[in-house]
Amino acid sequence: MKNDRVYKILFASVYPMYIQKAEKKGRTKEEVDTVILWLTGYSESQFKDQIEKKSDLQTFFDEAPKLNPNASKITGMICGYRIEEIEDPLMRKIRYMDKLVDELAKGKKMEKILRE
Repeated sequence: MKNDRVYKILFASVYPMYIQKAEKKGRTKEEVDTVILWLTGYSESQFKDQIEKKSDLQTFFDEAPKLNPNASKITGMICGYRIEEIEDPLMRKIRYMDKLVDELAKGKKMEKILRE
């Protein structure tokens, strides 16, 4: 994985793709927001600020208030990698977010996605 290149991707450029992926499967933007806010600990206004200031993925996660303590329960394969085996902490957080949106698009119930 070329991690440095991934870290420089703007969250504001990835976010619409997450929404599009979810909406294609009958889910909503609000549900995408819910899973991202759950993971990162951002408030809605903090989240909007990150989008408006065009934070890259590294900044987006570095400035996140607190990674959800249940994030470590997110396991499985994403993009050909087993999440729990990803050693780089930032890449693991990015893949957590990818996996949550993926589960949403696959129709999983919100309670299961949020590891409740």
